[in-house]
Amino acid sequence: MIPLPDFGIVLPEIVFAALALILLMVGTFGKERSTGLVSALSVASCAIAIVLVLLTDTARTVSFENLFIVDRFAAFMKVLVLIGSGLSIVISTGYLSQEKLSRPEFPVLILLATLGMMLMISANDIISLYVGLELQSLALYVLASFHRDTVRSAEAGLKYFVLGALSSGILLYGATLVYGFTGTTSFEKLAVLHPAAGVQTVGLLVGMALVATGLIFKVSAVPFHMWTPDVYEGAPTPVTAMFAIAPKIAAMALLVRLMISAFGPLIADWQQIILAIAVLSMLLGGYAAIVQRNIKRLMAYSSIANVGYILLGLAAGTERGVEAVLIYLSIYLFMTGGAFAVILTMRRDGHMVEQLSDLAGLSQTRPMLALAMAIFMFSLGGIPPLAGFVGKIYVFLAAIDAGNHAATAAIADSFYVAAALGAAISVVSMFYYLWIIKIIYMDSPARPLDRSVGAGLNGAVLVTSLFTLLFAFAPIIGPVVGWASAAAHALTP
Repeated sequence: MIPLPDFGIVLPEIVFAALALILLMVGTFGKERSTGLVSALSVASCAIAIVLVLLTDTARTVSFENLFIVDRFAAFMKVLVLIGSGLSIVISTGYLSQEKLSRPEFPVLILLATLGMMLMISANDIISLYVGLELQSLALYVLASFHRDTVRSAEAGLKYFVLGALSSGILLYGATLVYGFTGTTSFEKLAVLHPAAGVQTVGLLVGMALVATGLIFKVSAVPFHMWTPDVYEGAPTPVTAMFAIAPKIAAMALLVRLMISAFGPLIADWQQIILAIAVLSMLLGGYAAIVQRNIKRLMAYSSIANVGYILLGLAAGTERGVEAVLIYLSIYLFMTGGAFAVILTMRRDGHMVEQLSDLAGLSQTRPMLALAMAIFMFSLGGIPPLAGFVGKIYVFLAAIDAGNHAATAAIADSFYVAAALGAAISVVSMFYYLWIIKIIYMDSPARPLDRSVGAGLNGAVLVTSLFTLLFAFAPIIGPVVGWASAAAHALTP
């Protein structure tokens, strides 16, 4: 007799999916006049889902024939994704109205993409991994080209679709190899396989590499980063903000679970590869951003560099490394989301402006907005005691700790070198972050930006800037670090 699945652990996803479908019908019948209502209810749906995730028992539970897992790690990452999606909807409302793109399907597409992200985070099998990944990707393809009347947006959507389909094909081919050489796609069963158990290691390693490649594309790490600058620049700015936050967090969560839970016994085979990708991402993101003059392209390369720092924690392969990844992602959500909220205020004569020079003299015309942007730039650069500094310290200490406990001197040296390079690249990155601050505070004022940005956008800038500024102090850092530690322990018992 087939046991019935435990629907209780998937209640947040069921309710969230039902709300998304209800809002889809509201938007269908209400048309453009219902956009404001659907957007507000979409944010409320994210809040409801967060409450349900927090109320769900986070003791490790699997269901649906081991395809779906709930634990503290999944709960932590789902809350981050839902906050990121809700933030994306809040900061998009004014933009859509001013660009005459007010259509209710925009927030609904974000909800459907978020549902896919939640399924990704709780995936316990390569099959459920793929289902969640594609549900997310299909909605994001549409969002990338949402401004369909502009060539740039259509081009961004096409590039993302073609390269996304390629990465999905690579992931599926890797999945077939993993199944062909092991007879399973379950993370739990893969975790107990090793060469002594009769597994043909070469075939499994090739399959693992291809599956990981598909996910590395989604987080836009080197060498699968090529889509990021073009899509970030061409997509509507709220969509760019969405790409930079929620999907990246979800894909990183999935990559961490895959490498730690499923392929943990093979850490000696993938650790150095992930470490190399981390170093290359930090190098390319840190240096390529220097020559950018479009702020969205600069943020694209900045995100690539940040992915490198995050992967440094994953490469450690330890509980401390996973904890560092979770803390960094929490910080990354707010400082990146806040930076994009400021970018969305860059309007002049009713049109978006994206060049760094358009920020000239912002401190004289919009002093509070200039202060918020300075906080985000200093934090992204890792200046103490802002949140970005705390995140980088945790990642570097995790890498050094992994070096201290490495099996060989060569591996230990590689971690020490990677941590040193990461610190050096943080110094290099300060060049372009300080360049932005110099433009804001020292250059001759450009024509003032439009002041009508909306209460939602102003509120998002305020909340994210306060979090970034005050994270290092006990009322914020204590609970976040405590929850991140518990989540990391759940994944690496």
